[in-house]
Amino acid sequence: MNALRPDDPGRIVLLTTSHRVAPGLLSWDAWQALHAADRVLCADGAHPQVPYLREAGVTVEEGTLSAEDAVEACAGGRTVVVVATGEGEPALTDGLARLAGSGRVTMPALELMPGSYDLPGARLLDLVQVMDRIRAECPWSSRQTHEGLAKYAMEEAYELVEAIEDGDRDELREELGDVLLQVVFHARIAEEHPEEPFSVDDVAGGIVAKLVHRHPHVFGDATVTTPEEVRAQWVRVKAQEKQRTSVTEGVPLHQPALALAAKLVSRARIAGLDVPLPEGTGLGYELLALAARAEAEGVDPEAALRAAARAYRDAVRAAEGRPAGEAVAAGHHDAEAHPEADTVEE
Repeated sequence: MNALRPDDPGRIVLLTTSHRVAPGLLSWDAWQALHAADRVLCADGAHPQVPYLREAGVTVEEGTLSAEDAVEACAGGRTVVVVATGEGEPALTDGLARLAGSGRVTMPALELMPGSYDLPGARLLDLVQVMDRIRAECPWSSRQTHEGLAKYAMEEAYELVEAIEDGDRDELREELGDVLLQVVFHARIAEEHPEEPFSVDDVAGGIVAKLVHRHPHVFGDATVTTPEEVRAQWVRVKAQEKQRTSVTEGVPLHQPALALAAKLVSRARIAGLDVPLPEGTGLGYELLALAARAEAEGVDPEAALRAAARAYRDAVRAAEGRPAGEAVAAGHHDAEAHPEADTVEE
């Protein structure tokens, strides 16, 4: 404990922690402050850090101090550590601010010390917790299945593409969240499978392993210098993983037709296969030839057709005397009027 120094007003340490970090995992500065403190207080007796602090030999008082009592407790050079609750300590800090403003009190030093803090991606833990609760307590979400949600995954993917093409940053952030929700929702449902359950951690672990394995030029000693070489390497590694006998395996046949045609042509080209387009008459063969031409020129035929269709949509609206921007906004309002079209209830 600190030796008393009559003229030293002491200090108050407001120790903050993150609920997204396991209790007891605190910074070295935090542990030093806790062990050296004259008093350690926490207003919440159920605070997850308290048992670990006590196990480490720190005496934690359950309760709080008024600003006046805190100043008195620090007099003589003492240190008081307050383990902040989730709401912070507004009564204490506001009271200290009022005392300091009065000019009549010699104030202790007030230090805000992060004992633990969020790493990038920490808010994903919040999403998992929220999804757990919704799955357990929401009458709609608790009844959903993979099959029932499948259409929403497609809708959200298309809305994400639209946000990208519109260049709307706010919409992009929101649509990315909606797509992420689909992943977490399906993973939560998968946990309940009676025979082959898996969790969102299994999903994340699988994609991490896949990315590392398919990027030997990043995580290994392979050498590639161009995006084309990266793509070719990706296809080779993927084929080895899947033990596929054809480059066409794994191409989803239910995707939009233009995208399907371009993907098949791309697979053949990357594999070094010189496969002539099938001869035939009719619009389908003409569209196949256009898709192949687009792929050869590095153009996404789906995106190109969407851009042209959007231009035609704007022309139609102009012919109706309605500005394009106004019509788009009206379309979004129409969608919001039908909450059953959303992934989850609003």
